[in-house]
Amino acid sequence: MIKYLINFFLIVIAIYFFILVFIYFYQRNLLYHPSENNYLDDQINFDYKEVYIPVTKKINLKSWVINKDLKNKKTLIFFHGNAGNLRNRIYKINELSKLDINILIFAWRGFSGNKGKVTEYGLYEDAKASINWLNEQGVDFENIILYGESLGTGIAVEMGLNFNVAGIILESPYTSMVDTAKLYYPYLPVRFLLKDKYETLKKIAKINTPILIMHGEKDKIVPIEMSYSLLEKAKEPKYFYFSQEDDHMMNYNAELIKNLVKFISKLR
Repeated sequence: MIKYLINFFLIVIAIYFFILVFIYFYQRNLLYHPSENNYLDDQINFDYKEVYIPVTKKINLKSWVINKDLKNKKTLIFFHGNAGNLRNRIYKINELSKLDINILIFAWRGFSGNKGKVTEYGLYEDAKASINWLNEQGVDFENIILYGESLGTGIAVEMGLNFNVAGIILESPYTSMVDTAKLYYPYLPVRFLLKDKYETLKKIAKINTPILIMHGEKDKIVPIEMSYSLLEKAKEPKYFYFSQEDDHMMNYNAELIKNLVKFISKLR
């Protein structure tokens, strides 16, 4: 009986160790989903120019630019989430393009046919390249609005530490990737396993830029309580739009747009 129990526990330990090894080496495939496509039936209702923003000699980011007046109007940079391509955001850009702002949306390395390996550091480099590219086109940093969607919220906050921008908008943000992973893998030591941590909660209190946090109470991927924590830590001026009906990808309805317009109108 004792021998049986020892063998049983050894098998359990071996299986657990195998899971740890698998998660460690395969984790970025679990986090990033460039081939996953939703919302592909939306028609483009805006005029744009497709450009490729250089990051390195081998990495150029496929991007769409809506140019209304780069030098005199604010420009919103859209940092998309962990899945899909540019076309998956058409329904959002259709609405954002109605506002009196310029828009730059680009695909991360490894997404939309872009070359490169997706990592936290790599996405920070992509974001920096997009901001600097805009600056080279004549856009002052103070006229840039950073918009983060899901995964992109952690990158928007990181950029808020590095650039003096006009404002930051966070849609369905998380406190950290560690906190999020704990919800899905409570039996794993995720803090030690995770390579890409995106520690948003630790950074947001250091930002002096106006922030708008948006989240749906029905979000089943990132709980809205994470936005409550971020809102509490963020400095003034800070604003929020919490919808009772929205899930992780928020509905771009009149109420959400009204909150976006109100926030943007308050920016210097």
